[in-house]
Amino acid sequence: MPVREVLLKGTDDRDLTKLAQYQAIGGYAGVPKARAMTSDDLIAELQAANLRGRGGAGFPMGRKASLIDRSSPKPKYLVVNADESEPGAFKDRQVMALAPHRLIEGCLIAAHAIECRDVYIFIRGEYLTEYEILQAAVDEARAANLFGDVDITVHRGAGAYICGEETALLDALEGKRGQPRPRPPFPPVQGLYDAPTQINNVCTIATVPTIMELGAAEFAKIGVESSPGTAIFSISGNIARPGNYELELGTPMRELIYDLAGGVADGRELKCVIPGGSSVPALSPDEIDVPLDYDSLGKIGTFFGAASLIIVDDRCCIVQLALRSTKFYMHESCGKCTPCREGTRWMVQLLEKIEAGEAELSDLDLLDNVGSRILGRSLCALGDFAVYPVHSYLTKWRSEFVAHVEQGCCPYGGESSLEGIVSPLDAHRHHPGLEILA
Repeated sequence: MPVREVLLKGTDDRDLTKLAQYQAIGGYAGVPKARAMTSDDLIAELQAANLRGRGGAGFPMGRKASLIDRSSPKPKYLVVNADESEPGAFKDRQVMALAPHRLIEGCLIAAHAIECRDVYIFIRGEYLTEYEILQAAVDEARAANLFGDVDITVHRGAGAYICGEETALLDALEGKRGQPRPRPPFPPVQGLYDAPTQINNVCTIATVPTIMELGAAEFAKIGVESSPGTAIFSISGNIARPGNYELELGTPMRELIYDLAGGVADGRELKCVIPGGSSVPALSPDEIDVPLDYDSLGKIGTFFGAASLIIVDDRCCIVQLALRSTKFYMHESCGKCTPCREGTRWMVQLLEKIEAGEAELSDLDLLDNVGSRILGRSLCALGDFAVYPVHSYLTKWRSEFVAHVEQGCCPYGGESSLEGIVSPLDAHRHHPGLEILA
């Protein structure tokens, strides 16, 4: 499938962090075009484009804009989720580092659609370089009088995974501790400062200028009908050429792994692929002949997620992989709800017992049972994210869990590629004051 750039277009031969360079390729032309339209017409155009949210859920961006109560006397807010803390994801930071004005232009267009005057970009606290680039671009565009009656604020987060959840992000933006809110009410009705709020991912908003340039009908021809456009796929782990690849949605997963990213590193065999960041169900090698789009991945029991593939080779102990990811989610749980706070800790304890060779076969069923008590019962999706991958490992690689029990130790004998890699929790425990960027 041909590679067609949308988000990273022009970044190979121009410095698009500079306003003049971005304008030289037509940058910001979409803003006056959008402002010449009514809000209703602009939302209708976005809906016709069927741009699905690139943050993971895949909810159509135009549909989300239509849910904003523009008749409310309260201000309307646009919030860009640039928190990007999903393990394996690093696509948003590349857009902000290489094409910040494309994101800003998208913000101005989307703001007009919902009659918004205040835009907030909530950026992950650890992304200092990207923050400085983005802030400089905002300052440059503001000085060039491109904002009109809209203003954009770049707000740095405090480095908590939970703030990627949209309502926890809103609380953090208000200066509170980042914790999920009960829903309903949903953000389009009662979001930032209890006012109507639209929240979108960086790549979603940065795609909007292309919709204005091409028109919705032409944009919808890119990719597949159910998921038009492109996505930047982050690929990491045991892969020969890790990095970001912008591809049309619907590109075969096998093509990305073997043709573009060079296949499994060091000539090893593929063991599994985690297709959307560490929080989604893993795929076995016989499941990778699937198009990379929301619906196709959903049909085989996993999720598009953060468009971040983690490649695992045959050296990896699956129990260690499950333990490593679950420790992360236990560490990042905000503790507000019992199923997630207690359930993730219980899962870690069981996985540690299995890895140490001290478990019984009944503990495997208990692990699955604990996961079922978390799934769908926590206040936000973090609890689900802890369960999805572990359930897939336990289902598809159960023999490896059984081997740990029957042999009374890890069958890899210290040779697993994950051996000795510690979680943030372990690092803080053994090295007080040490900061780990998870």
